Amino acid sequence: MSGAPGDLRADLVVVGAGLAGLVAAAEAADAGRSVLLLDQEGGQNLGGQAFWSLGGLFLVDSPEQRRMGVKDSLELARQDWFGSAQFDRPEDRWPRAWAEAYLQFAAGEKRSWLRQMGHRLFPVVGWAERGDGTAGGHGNSVPRFHITWGTGPGVVEPFERRVREHVAAGRIRLAFRHRVDGLLVEGGAAVGVRGSLLAPTDVDRGRPSSRTVVGDFEAHGSAVVVTSGGIGGDHDLVRRNWPERLGTPPRRMVAGVPAHVDGRMLRITQDAGANVVNPDRMWHYVEGLRNWDPIWDNHGIRILPGPSSLWLDAEGNRLPAPCFPGFDTLGTLRHLRATGHDYSWFVLTQRIIEKEFALSGSEQNPDLTGKDVRLLLSRVKKGAAGPVEAFKQHGEDFVVADTLEELVTGMNRIGDDDVPPIDAARVRSIVEARDREMDNTFSKDAQVTAIHGARTFLGDKLIRVARPHKLLDRAAGPLIAVRLNILSRKTLGGLETDLDGRCLRADGTPYPGLYAAGEVAGFGGGGMMGYNALEGTFLGGCLFSGRVAGRAAAAAT
Repeated sequence: MSGAPGDLRADLVVVGAGLAGLVAAAEAADAGRSVLLLDQEGGQNLGGQAFWSLGGLFLVDSPEQRRMGVKDSLELARQDWFGSAQFDRPEDRWPRAWAEAYLQFAAGEKRSWLRQMGHRLFPVVGWAERGDGTAGGHGNSVPRFHITWGTGPGVVEPFERRVREHVAAGRIRLAFRHRVDGLLVEGGAAVGVRGSLLAPTDVDRGRPSSRTVVGDFEAHGSAVVVTSGGIGGDHDLVRRNWPERLGTPPRRMVAGVPAHVDGRMLRITQDAGANVVNPDRMWHYVEGLRNWDPIWDNHGIRILPGPSSLWLDAEGNRLPAPCFPGFDTLGTLRHLRATGHDYSWFVLTQRIIEKEFALSGSEQNPDLTGKDVRLLLSRVKKGAAGPVEAFKQHGEDFVVADTLEELVTGMNRIGDDDVPPIDAARVRSIVEARDREMDNTFSKDAQVTAIHGARTFLGDKLIRVARPHKLLDRAAGPLIAVRLNILSRKTLGGLETDLDGRCLRADGTPYPGLYAAGEVAGFGGGGMMGYNALEGTFLGGCLFSGRVAGRAAAAAT
């Protein structure tokens, strides 16, 4: 539905038609409840941010891992999760409980539940967020990043199909262009929502849509489930919540999410009396590219890097261990914010970009998204993948040169005017020192050791980590420099919920009739990832918390 409000009444009102909302609606309808699914965007945005994702899922001790020779366990995953989360606040009571429940799900029925709906996985497991270099600290001890065959659309599809089947049967009603402006509360319980009807839109998925109001509406139900996402599309709001531990907020970021990821429902639900915890916990990447062919305003794409690129700050200084590509996202962000500059640099070779550069996003991986085996096989041929090569040719963040001096000249040309020029002689000294460490299969250089170590994992050796070589080896060239921008992404805190997905008040009591799931709830409990994410946990958090909230709300209705 996208026109007149009519009689907006159902057992459950779900606010937000992203992945968590689709899951919650489908689960509730499966239980025999009527559901009204609202969203401020048009129907073309069904699935929300999940559609644009690479479709990575965190799984523990999966058949895919075992086939790759990876020995994983619930105990090791728990060690990694809690070492990364670093829970240290009284408000972490429910996030801790959600973390344990999610680990059980990821090590248990998650894969089989999805597989029963037709979901399939790419056979090579990725090793994302390798961590801070300590066994008990942040990071994944083993590869756990399972890419969906079909990427983000492949994750969304089973739940969109289930929802549309329920729509056809009359159990779910879709109401697009319905922007919620407030909750309806009677006797202390949530009984619905009120809001504005926005003008119809036919803009493409992800592009900014009109905010022209053409009417208003009320929707009533026995329960409200909020699944509206985070704050990453509103950079002013990101800066207001930016924590001191990460340094000063950046003056300039690229947007990893569309503008409609605006955090409105977080404030609206809080104003109605629900409790928000850990708003300072957030997840932003430091390997963002300005999209040369953008879909939304200030559109950024994240590089998913292998471990071999040399990482320099804006002034040309090498980053310290463990600030290596793909290791410790927020640790590296914290270090770079201390430099006072909003960008940094990768220095690499053509050989490295061909093997180690992947781009996050369904639209940047047409082979995986389109399930095109022939196109997928082209990745093993000489040359970078098509989308990566397009960025190298057209992206404003790329410099390509035959000599190091020419490369540094190009870096200075596109660098900020208020940043001191990078000294070519100093960069040469750094590069040559690194290259001398490549003469052996062992090294005192921690990054070189990490490169050799990564290639002991079959998946990395096959498709993710280039054969170790010197950056100044002309046979591996040309040289490439990539300017890396800070890219806004995820909210790790949010609405506090118990293990049934019920929103809590500030005094810890449940808010009758009010539930939350997905990013707006910190993916569960108000922050089940704590301070750090292990990757593959965002989509999985939407799946798990949406399932929990949908089932619980249906049972209580």
